[in-house]
Amino acid sequence: MSWRSGSRGVVLTAYHPSGGAGDAPGGFQSKRHQDRNKYRRSGQYTMNHDHSKKIPDGASFDRSGSQDSLDEMSMDDYWKELENIHETRGNNHEERVALVVKEPDEGELEEEWLKEAGLSNLFGESSGDSLESMVFLSTLTRTQKAAVEKRVETVTQTMRKRNKQHQIPDVRDIFRLQNDSKGKVCDGSEPSAIRTSENKNETHDGTKGPKFSLGTDEPKSLLEDMPSSDTDINLEISFAEQAANLKDSSVGKMYRSGGGDTLLPNFRLPKDKTGTTKIGDLAPQDMKKVYSLALIELTALYDILGTEFKQQKAVKIKTKDSGLFGVPLSLLLEQDQKKVPGTKIPLIFQKLIAQIEETTLETEGLLRIPGVATRVKGLCQELEAKFYEGTFNWENVKQHDAASLLKLFIRELPQPLLTVEYLKAFQDVQNLPTRKQQLQALNLLVILLPEANRDTLKVLLEFLQRVIDHRDKNKMTLKNVAMVMAPNLFTFHGFGSKTIEQSEFVMAAGTANVMRFMIQYQKLLWTIPKFIVNQVRKQNTESQKKEKKDKAMKKLLKKMAYDREKHEKQEKTPNDTDVPQGVIRVQAPHLSKVSMAIQLTEELKASDIVARFLSQKSGNVQTLKKEEVFLYEIGGNIGERCLDDDTYMKDLYQLNPNAEWVIKPKQS
Repeated sequence: MSWRSGSRGVVLTAYHPSGGAGDAPGGFQSKRHQDRNKYRRSGQYTMNHDHSKKIPDGASFDRSGSQDSLDEMSMDDYWKELENIHETRGNNHEERVALVVKEPDEGELEEEWLKEAGLSNLFGESSGDSLESMVFLSTLTRTQKAAVEKRVETVTQTMRKRNKQHQIPDVRDIFRLQNDSKGKVCDGSEPSAIRTSENKNETHDGTKGPKFSLGTDEPKSLLEDMPSSDTDINLEISFAEQAANLKDSSVGKMYRSGGGDTLLPNFRLPKDKTGTTKIGDLAPQDMKKVYSLALIELTALYDILGTEFKQQKAVKIKTKDSGLFGVPLSLLLEQDQKKVPGTKIPLIFQKLIAQIEETTLETEGLLRIPGVATRVKGLCQELEAKFYEGTFNWENVKQHDAASLLKLFIRELPQPLLTVEYLKAFQDVQNLPTRKQQLQALNLLVILLPEANRDTLKVLLEFLQRVIDHRDKNKMTLKNVAMVMAPNLFTFHGFGSKTIEQSEFVMAAGTANVMRFMIQYQKLLWTIPKFIVNQVRKQNTESQKKEKKDKAMKKLLKKMAYDREKHEKQEKTPNDTDVPQGVIRVQAPHLSKVSMAIQLTEELKASDIVARFLSQKSGNVQTLKKEEVFLYEIGGNIGERCLDDDTYMKDLYQLNPNAEWVIKPKQS
């Protein structure tokens, strides 16, 4: 077993020992118990990283309570799981290449960050062609803008040191350009997206348009809009803006995290009448914008809270190009999709979970009690040879062995399920001052994960919750499951160098608490905050305006409009003529009734419209169930958005009056 630390706080790592099976876990366990007792007695058994001290002076934050709760949380399950992992690796004589994590050079990290945020044309040879970036920047909040300015400034200084020949813009000029048309220069104290009370319903060209709340209004209205309860999660106001206002205002004292027990708050999302947007509800082109905004927002949040945010970078190494265990997730899905087209979760991962659940989830010690190491190793080898052939005999797999194989699959991924780029950021969530801010950071991190990693993590967390649902029988509470699973998700070979003994306990407690959060609040974590969706809407609106100013585009749009009008005149029936005010026309090409005019009322929901269509039965069209079809908002200021059942249609129509409405099955 090897324990390592990085330069910015400790990373707990474990990798293949060269001694193989000769490294007996017995001595390791004995020393671990001695060290644990030593740190408990000395009062050093905490979860605070050194860099948690970087929280700015004057911040009116309390710690999240996870430090205190640690005293009440038994860590035995965590250490036993590490010992089981150590023994499994000790019995595996095959050498594996540790992943090499590259430490970025000066300015390199910021360059990569700007590229990830879609702002690479703010520097380098393409810095002159930044119209798209100007639109993007015009929608940022004050704190988001500050995060971008900070990174651009670092890159600018680095480029000047390197004597680059291409244009190096002044960071102040970048944000000044977008305000010139308004007759004011942004001084960093006010975001360009702010609207005063006099013009908040007007667009840049003075015309009336839908109002977008980006959470960037004046502090007075921000504080008035704060949730009435500590357990309400406000998705309408930027998380970083909330943190900045809590830090600067005496009201912040009212929103401290309370309690040091192990019970987590019952966080909830206040109902949004325009509908809750989940990951997977938006079209790819809008999700790309969401990704960029989430990265900037997370960085801004970490900046405000004094926690360092750096993306790690993995150096490419040779990995297995086929098989089950130790194969890159993307490659594994490629070969699985040849067997089952469209699958998004590795087939072996799905089958192992199904195998565990096939017996019963009431088995005491499920996930905690390991399978027999030699038997698990044999099953692993047999699966590699027979799984895709369909000749593997699952009747021979005992439940605890299947659970061990599931955890082995996660650990053996060449790169962690939480990714090299963001594993450290997930770990650092424990350093944020309040539980609400920890949850907000996790929400943004889940959005940032690649689709394959995010989908697999979702299936894992849903499974873990089902195990916890049987805690009365299997004795696996949220705390127990988190303790067992944390080492499998958060310990990874390839990070850091040497360690401090205390740091083992720091990371153990911290990652176990992060694991608890991910399981407990998984439904919240897959929600896209409304303020980000509104920023996407605003970007789309601004982009459309700029496109219309282009003469060539105008000509094309005119021709398209003419062709469309001609086509519609040919296709229209008497019932499809002009739609009256307060009425929307909904299309349903997959259902019996393909089109219907719907009168908007205050109480009309998306589910009501779907139900109305489904009630129109016909034998000519394949019958679809309610859970198979959804109402979509398409066009206007959004690419495409699947609506949740409780969306109030009149409110949404006011937000996007130019949208089309279509009922169709959700694409997998």
